[in-house]
Amino acid sequence: MTFSFLYNERLGIELPSLESLWEEYPKNVQEMILARWETIRGTIPDRIFSIEKVINQKQEELACEEDFDRSCLLNTEIAELASIINDLWLWYRIDQNLSLKFHQ
Repeated sequence: MTFSFLYNERLGIELPSLESLWEEYPKNVQEMILARWETIRGTIPDRIFSIEKVINQKQEELACEEDFDRSCLLNTEIAELASIINDLWLWYRIDQNLSLKFHQ
């Protein structure tokens, strides 16, 4: 029963990758996984804050942009960044007290 944490390029954090069902891991291994996850989870609000700053910059740029194609590109980039923030919040809210399978 092995596990690892794999870096997710899109989210900018490591995510758990379990090879077995959560319930099959011994309690001490579950605790190791949760301890590592809590360390990673603690970085998520800062990651979200940095993405929000980029979104704000892009929105300011969009407000002054007159080129339609460039405006579309900025809107697409803002939407993708907002999607990343949404996914990060989902990972942040995972309750460590539940028996969950972590999926990437």
